[in-house]
Amino acid sequence: MTSALRIAACAAAAGVLAACGSAAPAAPASPPAGVTVSYGTAARVPPVSAAPYGSADTAFGLDVLGAWCRQDPRANILLSPESLATGLGLAYLGARGATAAAMAGVLHLPATGPALEAGLHARSAALRGLDGPGVTVSGSDRVWADPSLITRPGYLDGAATAYGAGLWRAPLLRDPAGSAARIDAAIDTATRGHIPHLLSGGDLQDTGWVLTDALYLNAAWASPFEASQTGPGPFTTAAGSRVSARFMHGSGFFAASADGWTAVSLPYRGGKLAMTALLPPAGSGGCPALPVATLQRLTAALAPFPPGRAEPGAARASASVALPKVSLRTSASLQPLLTRLGLGIAFGHSADFTGLSPEAGSLGVVIHAATLAVTEKGTVATAATAVGIQPSALPLPMRQVVFDRPYLMLVTGTATGEPLFLARVADPG
Repeated sequence: MTSALRIAACAAAAGVLAACGSAAPAAPASPPAGVTVSYGTAARVPPVSAAPYGSADTAFGLDVLGAWCRQDPRANILLSPESLATGLGLAYLGARGATAAAMAGVLHLPATGPALEAGLHARSAALRGLDGPGVTVSGSDRVWADPSLITRPGYLDGAATAYGAGLWRAPLLRDPAGSAARIDAAIDTATRGHIPHLLSGGDLQDTGWVLTDALYLNAAWASPFEASQTGPGPFTTAAGSRVSARFMHGSGFFAASADGWTAVSLPYRGGKLAMTALLPPAGSGGCPALPVATLQRLTAALAPFPPGRAEPGAARASASVALPKVSLRTSASLQPLLTRLGLGIAFGHSADFTGLSPEAGSLGVVIHAATLAVTEKGTVATAATAVGIQPSALPLPMRQVVFDRPYLMLVTGTATGEPLFLARVADPG
């Protein structure tokens, strides 16, 4: 897939999903055996705008996309900036000191403290508001914790306020494989079966907490493409080879241009949601950077407004579109990529997540998965993120010693080591 379509595919996540956050989950069904669940107390927060958080998630998503593309410039790439930012945002709520500063920078967070929680709360409410006829958007955020570890009530209150996240207890340290299966089952349900497997027991070795986000989108186009107009056409891949793709054809869309980029707005039913497909400058090759300022000019020009009021630097016009049908799927561990973006401290010995727990250590794993299908009728997309946090000091493994053969007993004074009694038991009967 060319850079244009890689970015267009991600625009379905960045443009469609990044402006909002994870919805507060509905009351959960009865948890599986061995799992208990509770919720923190969500604080009342004043109304604030979610827009700065959409901008932050978009900037973060473009950073991840760029780093991922440079890592593998010939690959299809799909991510949900909203889901990844939410999983890491849940970790950020427990970060302190230099760790919090690094995470805030990488996530482009526009605020800290209570103002941040209020903004994230607005972000979650905005996502819930996207539901409507022809459009289903749902999310689920959870804090999974091993019952042997302390999780601070203040952290849980913040997670409940910002993300509507509840606390689910599972034996992560004692049974990582079983806990992974339980988390996978919750992700599978939240994504309507599109992401049945996110974690393995090996991913959760020595993990005390897992912060998860799941996102589901099913949206019908405002003007569906006619299936009879879909047909084959040539496509030049990122590797430079020519392949045949199935192109959908439609008209009546708006296109805008700025800084060599061309963008087309593909609205969904109800007008609350849209995909922006972005084509880079001709001949740019590789992984062309899409500056946030350029994207802002393009999206401003494509926003509904009377003709003649286009944003300076962007031109808008009616357009017909030929867009390939695509079905993308990805699942990846993002620790190396996030480390290159500046999150190395969160994975190292100097990580500070004591706001989550006095026993919290460093991030152990960040796993992200996403699916995206674009057809004549609309778009179905899902995403899931799991962020694992290790305890600062792992409990020693429990060892059972059975005295089932002759043994000795020695009673000593602890200060001097003086042996008061010494015995050998050859037959306890």
